Amino acid sequence: MHRPRIKYEHLPVRHGEDLVQIGGSLPGVAAMIPDPDGSVWTLLTLLDGTRMVDQVVADLVHRHPDKAPHTVYTAVDALAAAGYLEDADEPSPEVLSEVQRERFARGRALWRWMDTAPRTTGWHAQLALRQARVTVVGVGGVGSTAALALVQSGVGRVHLVEPDVVELSNLNRQILYTENDLGRAKVDVAVDVLRRHNGEVEVTGEQTTVDGVWTLRRLATGCDVLLMAADTPHEIRSWTNRACLDTGTTWVHGGYHGPRAGVGLFVPGNGPCYDCARTAAAREQLAAPPSTPWPEMSGTTGTHAANAVSAGIAGHLAGHAVMSLITGIPRLRANRQIGYNLITLQHSTFYESSEPEPDCPACARSDA
Repeated sequence: MHRPRIKYEHLPVRHGEDLVQIGGSLPGVAAMIPDPDGSVWTLLTLLDGTRMVDQVVADLVHRHPDKAPHTVYTAVDALAAAGYLEDADEPSPEVLSEVQRERFARGRALWRWMDTAPRTTGWHAQLALRQARVTVVGVGGVGSTAALALVQSGVGRVHLVEPDVVELSNLNRQILYTENDLGRAKVDVAVDVLRRHNGEVEVTGEQTTVDGVWTLRRLATGCDVLLMAADTPHEIRSWTNRACLDTGTTWVHGGYHGPRAGVGLFVPGNGPCYDCARTAAAREQLAAPPSTPWPEMSGTTGTHAANAVSAGIAGHLAGHAVMSLITGIPRLRANRQIGYNLITLQHSTFYESSEPEPDCPACARSDA
């Protein structure tokens, strides 16, 4: 790093005379640094992009003679390793035009804010997204929101898979469709709308019904992340899990169950898989007292409980998870599923297994 400076998004705040906060106030990025003699605050003020590292060290030692130079170099290295510093001499990437840099400037600021790793460029996330290939299976409430987020964020190639046509009941939550689209194939409408949102993204689609692992294996091949945003048939997430285990493809699922919006993200071979969690949940259910469901009665058929909020939150969470897996920002823990309760606005982990299940029908088979 030639002329280090603190990222604007991580500017420090001094509390009293002996404590410095850096990285904002959010857990996962922010840090509190004890500063009993004021040397930390001095160091941070020197890291303003006007000095080379040797000058920063010399100026700090001049103001605090009790500090050894090697300890100052170590402190600068630690701040850089935590993602708090950037190089004031960093050039703009040649592969991004001035128009593209303007378009994604706000996104760049957010990626930098969430990033806790040293980077050679503040455009790291945007460059990674630009090269990425994502397949979105299901372009309904969750999938349409996620696909829009991916395209607006600059993912290089997005492929959509959806068998259905636009129906009136879709319009309370599926963001890409309007009354003028009733009866049209969803995938055709979605491709057209998304291309108009960002003409530099390669958006393609196919009107395909997913009918087994074999279909998903084909769809998972050749993409960096597969997003499963369809919820039928019931086995479709397990099919996705098995297909991605076979192809080694990272995958995400997003969905909702009434007022709970959820997302799961999985990296094959890096811990328990989706079916490990289902296996563990089934074992716990067998050990619990028996449950008695309410009997079905005439006139009590349920409907798909959702609106633009529940579908949109699930879709945006799914898009966020996909982009995290692509960029490494933020460093979300994979191989688990998270749900958000729209009644309490609290989140919880569900269907999580700490280790791969030895009797998992998916990854145990895969490892055999």
